[in-house]
Amino acid sequence: MFDKLSQRLATVLDTLRGRGRITEENIADALRQVRMALLEADVALSVVKTFIESVKTRALGAEVSRSLTPGQAFIKIIHAELVVVMGGASAGLNLRVPPPLVVLLAGLQGAGKTTTAAKLAVWLKAQQKTRVLLASVDVYRPAAILQLERLAQQVDVGFFPVPADAKPEQIAAAALTQARQGLYDALIVDTAGRLHVDTEMMAEVQRIDGVLTPHERLFVVDSMAGQDAVNAARAFGAALELTGIVLTKADGDARGGAALSVRQVTGKPIVFLGVGEKIDALEAFHPERVASRILGMGDVLGLVEQVEQQVDREKSEKLARKLSKGHEFDFSDLRDQLAQVRQMGGLGALLEKLPAQLAGRGPMPAQLDERQLKRQVAIIDSMTPRERRRPNLIDGSRKRRIAAGAGVQVQDVNRLLKQFLQMQKAMKQFSKGGLARMLRGLRG
Repeated sequence: MFDKLSQRLATVLDTLRGRGRITEENIADALRQVRMALLEADVALSVVKTFIESVKTRALGAEVSRSLTPGQAFIKIIHAELVVVMGGASAGLNLRVPPPLVVLLAGLQGAGKTTTAAKLAVWLKAQQKTRVLLASVDVYRPAAILQLERLAQQVDVGFFPVPADAKPEQIAAAALTQARQGLYDALIVDTAGRLHVDTEMMAEVQRIDGVLTPHERLFVVDSMAGQDAVNAARAFGAALELTGIVLTKADGDARGGAALSVRQVTGKPIVFLGVGEKIDALEAFHPERVASRILGMGDVLGLVEQVEQQVDREKSEKLARKLSKGHEFDFSDLRDQLAQVRQMGGLGALLEKLPAQLAGRGPMPAQLDERQLKRQVAIIDSMTPRERRRPNLIDGSRKRRIAAGAGVQVQDVNRLLKQFLQMQKAMKQFSKGGLARMLRGLRG
């Protein structure tokens, strides 16, 4: 997310770094380029105007002119204003309510409400140790109810079965009663979506809202919808007293215009980002961290939290002990690392959270995408245990056998062997404390 915006802003800000003096003239030129970058990212025009005026007012004031490093001061202003645009300090869900916490999800069809309901259940279960009950009032699309039921089974949370011929309001009332009687900590209700905003849908969701009186009313919107996302958010905000917004498919949105617009237009905070198809791919939205990532400053705190939650500590400690004793990093170790990287959303997602000086600017290489990671694991699985321990044994005939077993070309095996040697060197540096070198090695 924000790839294109980050690249454009990086170019603009690089011209200002290290300047001994910033004048109204070069500020005007920089702001013109920032304005173009925001508009290309599909940020709403009203938001762009407000943002540019705020930055200009602060940049031409004493805050920059008296600074020893005016360029850096200007970058700090851009960062601060991005945080303001996206909602200021992160508030998150209000969890300090008498149980059950009732969460109502609303939005257009195809925005990802049903999947978001399950992802939110996983987040509450993992972060807050919460007993969750999922319920669907989408009586128009039986497949949606079945999907939610299967997701509830997959993530091991409660599911409220929909009574036959019941109306949405009746289902909502019965689910709330079940949540109270079953001593659930949270009830998440998935509502029906439509292909467009219409009066009938709004009236129905208002009736459901009246029955539930939810603590949280979250508008779920596809971040790739651009200005349509902003318009839909405005319409739902007029019908419901929204408490927050969930932006789905954020990993597929290279522009990020919706994230920078929807908060300003609706006045409601972005609470979560959907960052992948996996059931745990939901991140709490922190404006200050996202602003840092846009400006190439990374989100090291977010990366640390992700590693603590998702990395297999036992395997990591075992590898660290192995390297500290001088043993070689082998293909079995690489397979474990690839599995953990895939679990965390891919190496590109991890490097995105590192400062640009460590991770490097520009888009991630193609070899780091999900398909390539799967292919690399398949190649390693086609090796014998001895070949994994001693890669130098892999000659031409063995490469052909491994390629055939993995369903790939010999060139793919050669490429992995080359990357493995780079990784092996990087791990040696890591064992000596060379984190930056290791990250550059991982990037290939």
